[in-house]
Amino acid sequence: MENFISTRNSFSAAVRASLFNRKPRLFNKGQTIFNDGIVEGVSPTVEKKAGPAKSFVILWMTIFTRKATPLQLQLLVWIFIFLINFLSLLPMDGFDQSIIYTLISTFFYAIIIYGNISFLFPRLYEKGRIVLYVLATVFLLAGAGITRSLLSIWLYNRYFIMKSMKPEAFSIGNILYFTVAGIVVYVLSFVFRIAIAYFRLKQQAEQMLEQKSLAELNLLKSQVQPHFLFNTLNNIYYEAFREAPRTALLIGRLSDIMRYFVEESPKEKVFLTAEIQFLENYIALEKIRIRHGVKVIFHKEYEGEPTVPPMLLMTFVENIFKHGIDRSAPDNQIHLSLVQKDGTLVFETGNALQDLPAGPAKEGFGLKNLEKRLTLLYGNRFELHTARTGSLFHASLKIPLV
Repeated sequence: MENFISTRNSFSAAVRASLFNRKPRLFNKGQTIFNDGIVEGVSPTVEKKAGPAKSFVILWMTIFTRKATPLQLQLLVWIFIFLINFLSLLPMDGFDQSIIYTLISTFFYAIIIYGNISFLFPRLYEKGRIVLYVLATVFLLAGAGITRSLLSIWLYNRYFIMKSMKPEAFSIGNILYFTVAGIVVYVLSFVFRIAIAYFRLKQQAEQMLEQKSLAELNLLKSQVQPHFLFNTLNNIYYEAFREAPRTALLIGRLSDIMRYFVEESPKEKVFLTAEIQFLENYIALEKIRIRHGVKVIFHKEYEGEPTVPPMLLMTFVENIFKHGIDRSAPDNQIHLSLVQKDGTLVFETGNALQDLPAGPAKEGFGLKNLEKRLTLLYGNRFELHTARTGSLFHASLKIPLV
């Protein structure tokens, strides 16, 4: 085994010639420029490509500017491992032997690490197949140890052994040595996996931060045109007020709704008074579309300035005017109730429906989307109910104010 590790013989002459003694050739439109030291042709052109050193520098610059991908970081780690192995073997084994055995070691390290973190662990252990995972891990480590031992001894006996020495024999000791080394690499594979996951999460967080900054910038850009529109609506409001005061008031309500969309809806919370004003403006504009009008009874009971997510109550009112109004009937009525009680806010709606059978209410996309939003905002701390009783439709929402 000592001879196997410490021999300093060089690789075979044939291998060295094939690796290191190639003649340089330059190409210019298919012509050979260098041939046995004689120059043929004129004005040779050389295609410049980034060499390994330049690529390595670019990789380092990418990492230090915090734009490296997990793949690039893994490449850097493997380069570091390769250099450490190579430099540790170089003083004893010479350049050729050190290169060969460093490549073999790095290759088997990669098989054990990626075989565990990319195949065995996610496909067996994370799916609860523990016993199969343990058996597959033992097979992987034993197979890697035996294969690495056989390959290393064969290369040693074939290319590096001195003529005066006996060939190295295959032994259990060699297998145990490489298997124990594989177990150490297997344990380190979990550290490798955690590091990869960390850098991926970090990269995702940076991308989300960039997207958020871009969205905020786009929002600021988009607010330029709406402010111009608000000013124009104000000018139209003052002109219309001279001839048709009622029309002017409707223009004012439309302006308030648009301002709410632009300024209030992006916020996480708005004052309840602003939400109520938005609902009243929306109702006033919807009423002008109904020939016989509609009677709206809106009961409000709250204290102070509670806050709610913007446009949370809009879905109920919008559904009433979309599905619960008979435009040909003269007696449409809407009942709205908004009550603050015991740290909660209860919003209830009621309206008459024409010729609809009794039973559970069929929810549309609006209510389904509202329920998803409520789940994101409050988890399971809200109550949402809809029901039909005869020709009446009822909806209620209860949310916490804290």
